Amino acid sequence: MNDSLADSRFTGGFPDQETIRAAYDAANSARAIVCYKHFFPLVSGARIFSGQLAVGAEINRVFGYMDTRPAQAGLTLNSDTPYAGPFLDLRVGPLVVELPAGVVFGAVLNYDQSWVTDLGVPGRDGGNGGAYLILPPHYDGPVPEEFFVARAQSFKIVVGLRGVPIGGDVAAAIELLKTVRIRPLDPEVAWEDPEWLDMSGAPQDTSPVPVEAGFEYWETLHAALQDEPARAGDTAYESELAALGIQRGRPFTPDEHLRGVLTRAAAEADAQMRVQSLADRREDRVVWADRLWEWVTLRPENADFEIDGRTDVVARETWFFQAIATSPAMFRRVPGGGSLYWFTARDGRGEYLDGAHAYTLRVPLPAPAGLFWSVTVYDAITRSQILTDRNSAALRSLFELTADPAAPETVLRFGPTEPADGPERWIKTIPGRGWFAYLRLYAPTQPAFDGSWRPGDIARA
Repeated sequence: MNDSLADSRFTGGFPDQETIRAAYDAANSARAIVCYKHFFPLVSGARIFSGQLAVGAEINRVFGYMDTRPAQAGLTLNSDTPYAGPFLDLRVGPLVVELPAGVVFGAVLNYDQSWVTDLGVPGRDGGNGGAYLILPPHYDGPVPEEFFVARAQSFKIVVGLRGVPIGGDVAAAIELLKTVRIRPLDPEVAWEDPEWLDMSGAPQDTSPVPVEAGFEYWETLHAALQDEPARAGDTAYESELAALGIQRGRPFTPDEHLRGVLTRAAAEADAQMRVQSLADRREDRVVWADRLWEWVTLRPENADFEIDGRTDVVARETWFFQAIATSPAMFRRVPGGGSLYWFTARDGRGEYLDGAHAYTLRVPLPAPAGLFWSVTVYDAITRSQILTDRNSAALRSLFELTADPAAPETVLRFGPTEPADGPERWIKTIPGRGWFAYLRLYAPTQPAFDGSWRPGDIARA
């Protein structure tokens, strides 16, 4: 059987049967791979909804919060702060999100994780509290002036919130998050005050990992398109999907042959995105020329990955394969509010980090973070916090890393066995599993950007 069009055969200009088959399969595979990458944020967003709904959250009705740990799988989630993520459906009409004053970081996101507006410290209220009015797609009704107004592009949205545990007080941060109030703009809309559900300690998986490399990816994508409005930026890609039998308002029933083509295309696209995200070779990924740390986001200008009137598709794909959500506050590279993320998957010799070996990381003190800083270890397969019997994947300045403020540095340790100097600054790894690390600075200060402060590379012991 000939699978390559380079060896295609035409007689008198007409293709033989093997060339016909190979040509159609190649065309369908090419369409599928491009669409896979474009719609990955939507599929990942749909998985965030389904993963939380499976453990008790309800849209417009029950809002989950959690002191996150590795058992709560999700793309590069972390244990730095508790999370809360009310899921809303704007088919009831505009909704008001009322935030308290306090150190809350948040953003409203469309169903495909694209940005709607920031909230809290990075938002227009600046951490002083305020009311945000979120309008549904195509809404043309009255808009009162007393709100911070934003318009969503999907009916299903998530209000992603994080409460900073000042002084290490997680319970207080959670209580602050629970004071967020959400209600319809129209008082005549039927609405019950939502309940808050503690999901701390309850295993869940909001990642795309279970569906990303097989046919279920396409089933998840088909379902995600059905009850949301079409978006202008998706038109060309939905046209390609239609050629594969994936359309709004129509069942998706591929025959066995097309099913096989799509299954292989999902596996290939997943492999391409994994290489692109975890073995990046763009020159602009480098933070410092003499270090192996990389920028997690390759486009700091905005939350849409736009540059010079186009979308930086590589930056967009790289981000969403590793992470969730978008926000200017996470992407910008300026001192002040928001946060800054750096990534490394290699030791100082350029070798991939291996869970079978021991490593150290030297971090100069004080770190340039106005609020706090952390290092988190992620499983390279799942891109979720590494899950071991310690149920801990992070070292945080608010908790494990409180130390003598006059100390010139702190030494962090990683490996499968407890180090001789004890477990206090150690993250356990798993033999046979690769891992990567994120270094996060919350409210980064000037030394994080001018090169006067630099962490060491992770060094194999």
